[in-house]
Amino acid sequence: MTPRINADRLWASLMAMAEVGATPRGGCNRQALTDEDKAARDLFVAWGREAGCEVSIDEVGNVFLRYAGRQSGADPVLIGSHLDTQATGGRFDGVYGVLAGLEVVRTLAEQGIAVNRSIEVASWTNEEGCRFAPAMLGSGVVAGTYSLDFAYARTDKQGKRFDAELERIGYRGTLPARARRFRAMFEAHIEQGPILEETQTTIGVVTGIQGAYWFDVTLRGVSCHAGPTPMASRRDPWRAACPLIEGVFALAEANGPWGRATVGDLKVSPGSRNTVPEQLVISVDLRHPDRDVLDGMVAAFRELAKQTAAPLGIEVGIEPIWHMPPTAFDRDLVALIDRAAAGLGLEHMAIVSGAGHDSLHTAQFAPTAMIFVPCTGGLSHNEAEEASAADLAAGADVLLQAVLAVANEGDCT
Repeated sequence: MTPRINADRLWASLMAMAEVGATPRGGCNRQALTDEDKAARDLFVAWGREAGCEVSIDEVGNVFLRYAGRQSGADPVLIGSHLDTQATGGRFDGVYGVLAGLEVVRTLAEQGIAVNRSIEVASWTNEEGCRFAPAMLGSGVVAGTYSLDFAYARTDKQGKRFDAELERIGYRGTLPARARRFRAMFEAHIEQGPILEETQTTIGVVTGIQGAYWFDVTLRGVSCHAGPTPMASRRDPWRAACPLIEGVFALAEANGPWGRATVGDLKVSPGSRNTVPEQLVISVDLRHPDRDVLDGMVAAFRELAKQTAAPLGIEVGIEPIWHMPPTAFDRDLVALIDRAAAGLGLEHMAIVSGAGHDSLHTAQFAPTAMIFVPCTGGLSHNEAEEASAADLAAGADVLLQAVLAVANEGDCT
């Protein structure tokens, strides 16, 4: 008989965790290394111990529950996500992946199911990055993307240091914050987009994470009076900005369906109603899951900026701010998730993650794959974030089958 998770227990755990840092509008404010984050960690640890798990905490505050397998020397299976939220976050982003992993080991313990490989459930520190930038900091230190000293030196808007706050809440552990050997890493997550809901699909089999480039584009003209200066005499940076922005959107459409372009921030100087601006600084976010396509979009964007600004006498500067490389997940694990969903009779489809997750970093040191379930209206990073109990249970069941398949594979050496 195929084992299933306890759907009612999973939902009850999600709702209990949602009370930690609950906001008046039904969401959660559980930012990294706050008292609310501590309370969430404490609850997670208590539940893990009740399920018979050993608990370990590393130097950057990542928490691991270990459900022991029969072969102690075999590389374990890792399940993980995060418990921290945005300041006006929802009840499911991140926390679903952690508690789905907990539900897997609870189910195994309750049903007396032994496994060859140990199973670990991770809660990664500071995935959201809204209090301490950058995002995905805990998993990034383990992956070697960031140094431990870099993480410790991060400060919030009040100047409080990451290491001091980690110490204050009692989660500065002793386990070295570096990569260990894992046979596989799985992360379950709400989609944070509308595709699964719009296609009435229960399970997204995530093949990888889109790559992203962030740029600040500076367009510099000449400031002058809005009244006396004829239009033909102006060097107005807006005249370059408007076609450039439209061109950026056209780039994404030309590289559909996965191309993305976002202009999310704008600074106008001097910012006076009756003055032609001297300078505009525009943020541009370009994304695509294929590295070659993304690099082509970036090259086309740079050429577009130059060709748009030059005839208008506008100086243009493009400053790279951040880059997230496209990440392809392990093909065997992706295929395994696909088979698990099919075996449970669930509607499923291949999908690419448009957002970054801790799996971006774990894929650097362990075979990794993700499972998506729908969220209402594709809404996330919002207090109104919602997902159905049935879909969450279905995703956890797929996770259970995939984890069992790897944990009990024949050769665990």
